[in-house]
Amino acid sequence: MHDTGTAPQSAPAPEQDPASGQASAPEQEGQSRHARRFGLPIATCLVTGNIIGGGIFLLPASVAPFGTISLVAFGVLTAGAIALALVFGRLAERDPRTGGPYVYAREAFGDFAGFLAAWSYWITTWVSNAALAVAAVGYLDVLIPVGEHKWTACLAALTLQLLPALANLAGTRYVGAVQLVATVLKFLPLLLVAVGGLFFFDSANLGPFQASDDSAVGAVSASAAILLFSYLGVESAAVSAGEVRDPRRNVGRATILGTLGAALVYLLGTLAVFGTVAHDKLVGSTAPFSDAVNVMFGGSWGGTAVALAALVSMVGALNGWTLLSAQTPYAAAKDGLFPSAFGRKKRGVPTVGVLVTVVLASLLTVYNYAAGSGGVFESLVLITTFTATVPYLLATVAQIYFLVSGQGARVHRGRLVRDAVLAGVAFAFSMWLVAGSGYAAVYQGVLFLFAGVLVYAVMAARKQRTATSHA
Repeated sequence: MHDTGTAPQSAPAPEQDPASGQASAPEQEGQSRHARRFGLPIATCLVTGNIIGGGIFLLPASVAPFGTISLVAFGVLTAGAIALALVFGRLAERDPRTGGPYVYAREAFGDFAGFLAAWSYWITTWVSNAALAVAAVGYLDVLIPVGEHKWTACLAALTLQLLPALANLAGTRYVGAVQLVATVLKFLPLLLVAVGGLFFFDSANLGPFQASDDSAVGAVSASAAILLFSYLGVESAAVSAGEVRDPRRNVGRATILGTLGAALVYLLGTLAVFGTVAHDKLVGSTAPFSDAVNVMFGGSWGGTAVALAALVSMVGALNGWTLLSAQTPYAAAKDGLFPSAFGRKKRGVPTVGVLVTVVLASLLTVYNYAAGSGGVFESLVLITTFTATVPYLLATVAQIYFLVSGQGARVHRGRLVRDAVLAGVAFAFSMWLVAGSGYAAVYQGVLFLFAGVLVYAVMAARKQRTATSHA
């Protein structure tokens, strides 16, 4: 299909239940007693759980060299992330189909833009799953010695990927249960440090406001570059909109609440660690939360407690990202832009997408351990920091397109100014994410996108041939 510069007729939106706003037949397929739509609490946990992985446990030490000015960067990033979350909520309110950024980009700019959003997001999810599993083994090793031999560690990483995949294959009912439990278990220790640490807070530990030789703007930008990707995952509820109960209402709320919850933990947790661990020690710390727990309660058991919390946190993130890895290809497959096998659901879950993701992530994990060097693996992970932002950028410009084109069915005129400002801030935030990826990640990420163009050519040609034969 040739892209003429105007949006082609998109697949009709699923019929809605006037009372609930839920999608009907197409989105309901595969429902069974093992499939259950996510209510607001589970959808919120999905967002929070996917935003908060294992990186938070190192964040305070990562930004400590810049001084407490890094908290300003946190505040700026939080504002950008919330603007992006609000834009996703507005977009999902108008089009509550599974796929999130893919759906919005395709609706605004046609098949090719939609495919790029789906392709880049899909790459992000399975590469990130491999990275999460490998990182989780480091925390597991504190509890159970699995790191002494590389193949024992590899087996542990594969197991950590398989367990969330099995929960997904069992149905959305179990995905939601795992996500709720994991989010609660990860929040408890984080809040213990974030809130409890305030009672042990000593301003003498904070160190200088600006610890580096950079200017204030330079210090904020440098610390922001480290923190930028702490908010990846704000789109989680929008991507799974088809599985959310009353999506027009709940996707936006879950996105905002989940993002605010993650921001609260990030900000309070970092502030508490800054105030409990001396600055000169924090700069060189490899386990800042453990150090904070040891200061608060004495002893040396903080490392074990934090390792357990981090492991739970990362397994919860793996559970959520495994679901998302199948949702966007599912939406694209329904439109003929991904192989049709990705468009089949069982127990409310696109099973082929889950299986393909776990296989690809497992192969990448095995390669990581077999190669014995993290060079290529780390490069792939850095690439995902770029590919993750492509759908954000396309979604925000889709919102701007809807606003500027004045499409009455998509734009609430009374909120035009507010929505335009939010879209502008979200666009700037998305561009900042792209810039923060670094030259190498952008260069290599673009190569991954161009590789997807070949896939698009084949799928678009097949779609055109099918349409012609049915004409």
